Amino acid sequence: MTGFYLKLGFEYPGKLTRYVAITCIMAAMGGLNIGYDIGISGGVTSMDPFLKLFFPSVYRKEALDTSTNQYCKFDSQLLTLFTSSLYEAAFFTSFVASSVSKKHGRKVTMFLGGLFFLFGAVLNAAAVHISMLILGRILIGIGVGFANQDTFNVLFQLAITFGILVANIVNFLSDKISAGWGWRVSLGGAAFLGVDNINAELKDLLEASEASKKVQHPWEVLFRVRKYKPQLILSTLIPTFQQLTGINEVMFYAPLLFQTLGFKSNASLMSAVITGAVNVGATLISVYCTDRYGIKVLLLTDGVLMCVFQGLVAGLIGWKFITTGMIPTVLPQSYAILVVLCICIFVTAFAFSWVPLGWLIPSEISPLEVRSAAQSITVSMNMLFTFGVAQVFLKMLCWMKFGLFIFFAAFVFIMTLFVYIYVPETKNIPIEEMSRVWRDHWYWKNYTDDVDTQSPAKEVVF
Repeated sequence: MTGFYLKLGFEYPGKLTRYVAITCIMAAMGGLNIGYDIGISGGVTSMDPFLKLFFPSVYRKEALDTSTNQYCKFDSQLLTLFTSSLYEAAFFTSFVASSVSKKHGRKVTMFLGGLFFLFGAVLNAAAVHISMLILGRILIGIGVGFANQDTFNVLFQLAITFGILVANIVNFLSDKISAGWGWRVSLGGAAFLGVDNINAELKDLLEASEASKKVQHPWEVLFRVRKYKPQLILSTLIPTFQQLTGINEVMFYAPLLFQTLGFKSNASLMSAVITGAVNVGATLISVYCTDRYGIKVLLLTDGVLMCVFQGLVAGLIGWKFITTGMIPTVLPQSYAILVVLCICIFVTAFAFSWVPLGWLIPSEISPLEVRSAAQSITVSMNMLFTFGVAQVFLKMLCWMKFGLFIFFAAFVFIMTLFVYIYVPETKNIPIEEMSRVWRDHWYWKNYTDDVDTQSPAKEVVF
């Protein structure tokens, strides 16, 4: 991997030093906390001691009432609120984090995020009432809003997927604690994940970042200046599409399908570990392939795969469960293997494309003078739709049954078509020369000016 200095249109050869590599890794480590906190909730809600203490009605349907429709067994607004409150808090915090980051810098922003992570994790681990759980999730959501603001890169998303995998493994192991308090270990684990020293990231600030601080009103510039309409639209739609892929409902059925393959105890937790490992592996490959093949190739190829295999999962699930949602007495192993394979291909395609590129594209298309505002929009839209989908998903699953798979597959088709028509290729184009992408695009060129739209920065390091 090589780097270069971009200065007045000239390129200077260079190489990736150990210091630069460590700096990039440190910048991405906030994603480890975020991924852990996002991934931990799904596991603890499958633990019987946790459900009995905080959600007894769900426990009765899940563990005691075998006649309950499988589509509706987790339909609880209180349980939904426990999961979605994190994203709601992150949505509102992202607007505040943008101003804090611009005024006080990354160090203060990341430090505040770390404090909220710590307090939220401690409160969750010590919870004895549902209000403590939800308050703890809100505090963690505030931490997510701060941590998301300053760490936009593919390594950041890789750290998130790795954090989710760590959370899945912790859940699987802590559920084996016979005393019934393993969920406290899972929820409290977030307090121990973090970076001890972030000075390496902060020590050598880019001159271009200093130049961007001279823009006093980036929000006003982004919304009112015509040439920034492409960045505004894509920063809004890309994170929205990322959350409308239906990845959550695919994960919901993974536990049942893995159980048919022989995972009797901890079936849901083991399935989460496996799908989490697939997620990490695909994201690792994506880090290599993004620069090599370009964003459009990945998004279009994987969009087709996601649409096809999500449709196959809908058909296979609907064929066996029909509309009643009752578990068949006998589910052939060959059938289960086929459905699990379809799920793994869908997860791989999602992790290979929309997982990293949903963050990378909005960050690299925005010039420095409006980047802080554009990043806040990306974070807020991502968290808003994550909250929205999480809030209505269980209710929609109960109502639409396996048709929900087709519902999300339709969105995947629409977003893939949008990428084909409106998302420009940015392969091998330096960030500060990104203006030519809009001038050469058949549609976005209508919004660009004839004058140079580069940022006022004189020198940018890549």
